[in-house]
Amino acid sequence: MYYTANAILEQQKSDYDIAEAHGIAVGMLSVDSSASAENWLRVVFGNAEEISNDSENLLLSLYETTRQLLNDTNHEFSFDLFLPDDDESLAEQAVALRNWCQGFLFGIGISEFTENLPDEIAEIIRDLIELTKLDCDVEDEENANALMEIHEYLRAVVFNIKDYFHEFPRQPSY
Repeated sequence: MYYTANAILEQQKSDYDIAEAHGIAVGMLSVDSSASAENWLRVVFGNAEEISNDSENLLLSLYETTRQLLNDTNHEFSFDLFLPDDDESLAEQAVALRNWCQGFLFGIGISEFTENLPDEIAEIIRDLIELTKLDCDVEDEENANALMEIHEYLRAVVFNIKDYFHEFPRQPSY
């Protein structure tokens, strides 16, 4: 499904790949679990031409599945970042991971709630910013292990951010 969804974004000339678009969705939903899928599509596609119903349904399904996984407190470990399969090149995985981080930060940022964050959350945001500078020229086992550790860290980060914003709810501006 990753490559099918990515092809839709490429076909529509989106500024984002699917990893970054998923990061945006997760960021928006972490701030506000009721964030609209239509708003997400507007962000991802901007003023793109109309997309087919099948393409839109696939992307809306991804968004709603992400919402469900984020809100299912009994199955927090079911949630995962939407990234290429492990059998893809490490460089491709690293690029997608970096793009996902950029999208996640953007998704949080468009809510305009990034001021006066507690130290723990501010540190996580700084970590994410550093991950957007990730060197994607990777190909050995050491780098594969590092990417896996970053991936697991990001899964935990999502729930820390989500828990913070849900504990201190605010009305988003989007």
